[in-house]
Amino acid sequence: MNQPEEPFKPEDASLPEEDFLSGEPVLPEGFTPMEEPLNLPPARRRRGRRRYFATPDEDERSAVLEKLARRAFPSFEFFLFALLCGAILGAGLILDSQALLLLGILLAPLMTPWVGMVLGAVAGSWRLFFQTLAALLAAFVLIFLTGALAGIAAHMWPGLPLFQAKVQSRLWWPNLVVLGLGAALLVYSFVRSEDKPILPSVMLSYELLLPLSAAGFGLGSGTGTVWPDGLLVFLVHLGLITLLGGIVLLILRFKPANAFGAVLTAFVALLSLAVLVVFTGLGSLLLGLGSGVGLSKVTPTATRLSLPTLTVPPVQTSTPVAAIWTPTPLQSPTDTPTPKPQPTPAYAVITASVGGGALVRAEPGVGAQVTTLLNGIVVEVLPEVQNVGGYNWARIRTAEGIEGWVLQTVLVPTAAPPPSTPSPTPTP
Repeated sequence: MNQPEEPFKPEDASLPEEDFLSGEPVLPEGFTPMEEPLNLPPARRRRGRRRYFATPDEDERSAVLEKLARRAFPSFEFFLFALLCGAILGAGLILDSQALLLLGILLAPLMTPWVGMVLGAVAGSWRLFFQTLAALLAAFVLIFLTGALAGIAAHMWPGLPLFQAKVQSRLWWPNLVVLGLGAALLVYSFVRSEDKPILPSVMLSYELLLPLSAAGFGLGSGTGTVWPDGLLVFLVHLGLITLLGGIVLLILRFKPANAFGAVLTAFVALLSLAVLVVFTGLGSLLLGLGSGVGLSKVTPTATRLSLPTLTVPPVQTSTPVAAIWTPTPLQSPTDTPTPKPQPTPAYAVITASVGGGALVRAEPGVGAQVTTLLNGIVVEVLPEVQNVGGYNWARIRTAEGIEGWVLQTVLVPTAAPPPSTPSPTPTP
């Protein structure tokens, strides 16, 4: 007859049986578990923990990258808000309204696909890179096309100032500073936080979408060089933020996982750097410094314009008239009258301290607006000067022949050559 087996008994029968059935490990007497030394400084402990969490294994890195990719991939609302933003920006450029431009930027979609594109380039995920790049290109095309349609519609109202379109199609140093700060904040907030980085996204949208919309508007309206200048400003801004975004990700310990990632990262970085060097004049600056040529920066000063003094030629005294009147001989048809001396024209450069330009009015003071002139445009200064409301207004003439009144404080004299006059045609 089989007897039931007895439960296992340890060799040390002095220990109670419940100690072996409780599942807790039995430690010998006098055993002390190995702990972290208490005499280590706090800074060394933090470095050890940071080193442990900064070097995850391959599975953890893939999980983090997949999570960030899901957040960066655009949805249908991204393209819908891009279309709405482009329409409002076009209306703001037609009406020359800063309020509408600000409203369009506030309605712009989150620029998280741009973070996904940079993240895909740095991490070596070609699928994430090309998907987010295609989404960004589609949104940029929507912004550009809506701006072009707004420019075509501007032909219905001739004589619009279009001052905002000209301002947004130029490079400004403050805009570059805001753009770089917004790019760094957007990448850091997207990686380190689960919240939506709304403020950095607005900073990027303002510096990216406004020049792109202005470029489309200039192409549709045919306004001077607004179309190519706006597109170049957009490319420079995009290259700058892409380069800065990649640097921030490298600082946050995101590295290429394979050789393809390293090649893709190098290609995107070199392309962004080439755009900055070619389109901003940085290459000419570096070549000038390398050849030892000193570069001087001309800073315009807001000096009061001194109008030229008109000198009247002395009047020749006539000979005494004889007492007996003698008839004056008639002029022959071949005689030509002597031309009167004309005053030397004065020229000045538009240099406004705020706004980037000056308004030209039909009358001094509160007259109707004729046109707008950006800083750096050379105009001819006419002799008329009037004081209205405590300010001196000068009458000017543009190269296109448009005359009007501007504040005298925005004019800086310059030595511009007078316009060339055609040579007279000989008569038979």
